[in-house]
Amino acid sequence: MPYVNIRIAGTLTREQKQKISEELADTLERIAEKPKSYTYISFDEIPHENWAIGGNLLGKRE
Repeated sequence: MPYVNIRIAGTLTREQKQKISEELADTLERIAEKPKSYTYISFDEIPHENWAIGGNLLGKRE
């Protein structure tokens, strides 16, 4: 049973999550031969102020 966890800075719309879920489930079924009905996908949306790259927080900069 595949489990995919997506962590992203900011937020996605419901429609974006739906499309991503469909694409990932299709890909796992096609390439890994895992039935879509067994594929679990979760989204962790991290506020920009809680995400840093290269020592700098994302979002507004002063």
